[in-house]
Amino acid sequence: MNRKANIMRQSLLMDRYPAYDLTLPKRETSLGSVDEIIAALKARIDAHPKVAYIATFDHYGHTRAIDGTVSDEIKEAKNIVFCFGVALPNPHVLAVRPRSIGIADMGDHFEITFLEPPMEVATKEMEAWCKDLADRV
Repeated sequence: MNRKANIMRQSLLMDRYPAYDLTLPKRETSLGSVDEIIAALKARIDAHPKVAYIATFDHYGHTRAIDGTVSDEIKEAKNIVFCFGVALPNPHVLAVRPRSIGIADMGDHFEITFLEPPMEVATKEMEAWCKDLADRV
């Protein structure tokens, strides 16, 4: 079965930043909220011996609290922040760490996004974590 949620799209955000985006229809997952998705991703992070959980950031709450602009389509939005940091060969690597995955509740679906890490193994792992969210039905 070729489900929309199994297709991770790659694009250039703002014509500059390589980003991955997954649309997860709510009917294709038993995870009913942004917090449930965060918990599922945190379980994957905690189970990985080389990944450290850092924080969960309520982007929606923060933006509303400072009277920022939030699209009317977005009902909730959070980032889970973590680090794959398996090597620190130079200080420049710090510019691309830590990593985060963003989850936005769009009403009938979730949008799950992240910037492409410079490490292929991290990209593949993050992509798998996101795609696996659809297999919880």
